[in-house]
Amino acid sequence: MKIERRKTRTAEVYTASLNDIMFFLLLFFLIISTMVTPAAIRVLLPNASTSEQVVTKKNINLIITRDLRYYINDKELSKDEIEPTLKAILDKKAENEEMNVLLQADKSLSLQDVVDIIDIGNRLRVKMVLFTQKPE
Repeated sequence: MKIERRKTRTAEVYTASLNDIMFFLLLFFLIISTMVTPAAIRVLLPNASTSEQVVTKKNINLIITRDLRYYINDKELSKDEIEPTLKAILDKKAENEEMNVLLQADKSLSLQDVVDIIDIGNRLRVKMVLFTQKPE
């Protein structure tokens, strides 16, 4: 004899709380992604007088090697030639153009050697970005 049940049971997945979980995950990733910064230390932040102009950015590469050899855009210079060369490059820029100096200094250099170059950038009122490397 076969006994039938009055109510048939069906399998269901309760999904009402999934909306809350997805919202909190989305919120978490949005907050964390705004906190992530690139692997660079900003040295001098520029001031914006107007926000209406379109500003194009141009980078100047300044490299200091272990044996104190200086290069601006792959051209070797002496330390005394850095400031006049940067000044000449900055004088040639257009009105709506922003120049950044990307400073790549060898980690074996003394701090004073790097500060001397940053001081040149401060005198010329140019934004300098010091490149760093993530530890492996």
